[in-house]
Amino acid sequence: MLTTLQTTYTDTRAADLAWALGRERLPALAVLNLDLAGAKVELRLLGASHQVLLEEGEVLCSETVACMPGSSTPLPLGVAKRLGDWEYEFAARVEKLSSGSFAGRAQELLALVADHPNGLAGTFPGSPHAFTALLAQRHEGQVRWRTWHAYPQEGQLVATRTRVGVRTGAPADSLAPAAR
Repeated sequence: MLTTLQTTYTDTRAADLAWALGRERLPALAVLNLDLAGAKVELRLLGASHQVLLEEGEVLCSETVACMPGSSTPLPLGVAKRLGDWEYEFAARVEKLSSGSFAGRAQELLALVADHPNGLAGTFPGSPHAFTALLAQRHEGQVRWRTWHAYPQEGQLVATRTRVGVRTGAPADSLAPAAR
């Protein structure tokens, strides 16, 4: 799903992004609710930022990547945490692209996400290459999502990748029904 976000572009630098796990639901400009084989996933666009909420059985996960005033956790390159019998893994990278390469990559990503049933992308008024996009899937008992935050004025694209799934070596009875 592709939408034009009716807001000013506030997170204007990739360096302003921060990461948080466990934040409450924040006001969203666009939302896509998904059921991925029993996992309830909510993809949320927060201006130039994102929040993903995942609920499956006893597992609740809230990931936020946004410009968060007062946050002391900048965007990390990688995070691994345990959530009960589940593992959460997050990775981020910042790509610096030339203006021509940036425009092409932006069009490619927007086309990928806009046409995907599990994708949500929002562009900002005034710049067709200023966008935030999210894409979720379920694969081998894990819920995974990727996000892209585009900063055309800097030629930077922030890409994140997240995986939440059963911890290796967890007892078999801790598997959610959809993952068995």
